[in-house]
Amino acid sequence: MKVQLPDGTLVEHADDATALDVANGISERLAQQVVAAEVASAAGEWAIYDATRPLAELTAADPVPVKLLTERDEKALGVLRHSCAHVMAQAVMRLFDGVGLAFGPTTATGFYYDFDLATPIREDDFPRIEKEMKEIVGGKHPFERFDLPRDEALELVGGMHQELKTEHINTGLADHETLGFYRQDNFVDLCRGPHIPHTGKIKAFKILSVAGAHWKGNQDGKPLQRVYATAFFDKKAMKAYLAQVEEAKKRDHRVLGKQLGLFHLDPEVGGGLPLWLPKGMRVRQALVRFLEQELEDRGYEQICTPHIGRIDLYKKSGHFPYYSDSQFPVLYSDPAGIVLDRWAKVLRETDAEERPLSTEYELSQAAEALDWERDDNFDLGFEPEEKIGFFDQWHSRHERFLLRPMNCPHHCKIYAAQPKSYRDLPVRLAEFGTVYRWEQSGELNGLLRVRGFTQDDAHIFCTPEQVEHEFRDTLDLVETALGAVGLDDYRVQLSLRDPDSDKYVGTEENWANAEATLRKVLEESGRDFLAEEGEAAFYGPKADFMVRDALGREWQLGTVQLDFNLPERFQLEYVDKDNEKKQPVMIHRAPFGSLERFVGMLIEHFAGAFPLWLAPVQVRVLPLSEKTLDAGRELTAKLKAAGFRAELDESDEKLQAKIRTAQLELIPYMFVIGPQEVEAGTVAVRDRLDGDLGALPLDDAITKLKEEVDAKTVRQVVKSDFAGFDDAGGTGSEY
Repeated sequence: MKVQLPDGTLVEHADDATALDVANGISERLAQQVVAAEVASAAGEWAIYDATRPLAELTAADPVPVKLLTERDEKALGVLRHSCAHVMAQAVMRLFDGVGLAFGPTTATGFYYDFDLATPIREDDFPRIEKEMKEIVGGKHPFERFDLPRDEALELVGGMHQELKTEHINTGLADHETLGFYRQDNFVDLCRGPHIPHTGKIKAFKILSVAGAHWKGNQDGKPLQRVYATAFFDKKAMKAYLAQVEEAKKRDHRVLGKQLGLFHLDPEVGGGLPLWLPKGMRVRQALVRFLEQELEDRGYEQICTPHIGRIDLYKKSGHFPYYSDSQFPVLYSDPAGIVLDRWAKVLRETDAEERPLSTEYELSQAAEALDWERDDNFDLGFEPEEKIGFFDQWHSRHERFLLRPMNCPHHCKIYAAQPKSYRDLPVRLAEFGTVYRWEQSGELNGLLRVRGFTQDDAHIFCTPEQVEHEFRDTLDLVETALGAVGLDDYRVQLSLRDPDSDKYVGTEENWANAEATLRKVLEESGRDFLAEEGEAAFYGPKADFMVRDALGREWQLGTVQLDFNLPERFQLEYVDKDNEKKQPVMIHRAPFGSLERFVGMLIEHFAGAFPLWLAPVQVRVLPLSEKTLDAGRELTAKLKAAGFRAELDESDEKLQAKIRTAQLELIPYMFVIGPQEVEAGTVAVRDRLDGDLGALPLDDAITKLKEEVDAKTVRQVVKSDFAGFDDAGGTGSEY
């Protein structure tokens, strides 16, 4: 066969050659460094495979395009970590009895494996598991792939008493005639790979934590134990990462949020529903006021819409049922609707012999209790199709509501409320709108992953000719918003649809136009961007801002989305110059993304020490003694009148204790006032960062702070020494 190397060179190899053979043909040293290989299909699509698999099995391309991945390649790290997940699973099976295997995928910073265990794994067990892993790694056991027909695969996993794997083959892999397995030493696991050549490639690993999980992420599924870990090609990289993890613990926004009195999480209120405390609300409001001024300057109109809407609204937009799994349950105007929906689902999705025996009985009980036969002519003798038809008719007369998962349908209705001419466009509607998503309890994380959050949302309705200008302006707005908090380390991701997926709505023509427009604007703007398939919203492509924080972690924050589909679904129109009705184009944009997540990220980015313009308390007035307490009150009042968030320390503590308290509370400035300052009309200014700045006339001190606020100055962000653990290329994956 002919193999094409990345530089275009063609080399000949035997028909059964592997990527390792290709590497050996170049140099023995290179072959020792190869971890995996990228191989292109005949259609030009690249995928990562084991370096030991025959290339002829992987592609019909001629010549065969091959990229050899070594330890220096970012994508290779994901292969290493997935292989280490198998090593950890083998070690756990050696040490614990009756281990059931679930899945062991990679994550952004490592990997995990879910286990079904009679005896729980505890942190005290980590050292002995790691010791067992070292022995397996030292054995340099090859990762050997083999494929089996599904009946033999079921026999194999059944013989290993792996019930979860058996269930997955019968359900999740029901359409697979052949299943892939990997063996290292005496450990075998159902897996599609890829893997490293042998366990000896793993040079450094660490078990990090253990948590609860459920089979396939379903809360009703079997409870499992999830063991998190990480792995690297060298100990130096792992040491830097573990140092970063420790720094991240110090910056944990949940801990700092509690210490600094920013927000509160209360189980009686509900998981994922944070309560903003006064100081946290000051930070939030500072961001809102800043953005409101930007919106006013850029010609936006602010609106307000309900937190709830009829389900028909979200059916029209496509949010229901496309994302029904991540939405709160439907709210019914009549409790009968719950029963109807439940049994309509059963009737639609199951054959008669598979339905629960209780179905007809419960339905008859509900019918009797609600007098359906008398009021609605419901007949228990109806055929299933007739019953479903009855349900649909009943629902047409009884309202159902949904906690809104998105603001866009409401904004479409506001646009449609009044006729529009081309002279009225663009229409820019903005709202700080709260939306609701049903996140699994195990995925909730302080402010970063919540069930109710407020988006700095806006929708622009414009003519096709205005799209490029409006899209450019929204990109500029996102950059302005990020720049205001010093977030200047980011990349732009052009998120496109996956052409093989059916989760997207709209015509091929609309998608092609939208993607071409976004690509053109990004190219002409001179911004570096990377296109990613499969990351688009269900209604259109988008430009996502991927921002690095002080620890080098990457966050998806600001987003700008182009949408030809919702205007079509809602039949939005404007009258053009030719007096013809035309459809506007819709742009969705959110510079911060959500206020909850943005503030949570900022807490960790700044380690709680916000820049002056964002700080919940900007200045604390420290009277030297009780003699200057009244002067301190007057000074605090003047600062508040000047627009500062100021507080007075009225405690009986000595000055040094007051300064220490203010430092611990991360307050940017302290104004010390004693008899000497009162007499001279000055204040002794103390900076949290630079210490004592000496005495300044009060007007000069206020001017200094105002200049810092107006400039949105970010004076200090303590950055991590290593900033590269955000996206290690999670290539390894279980079926």
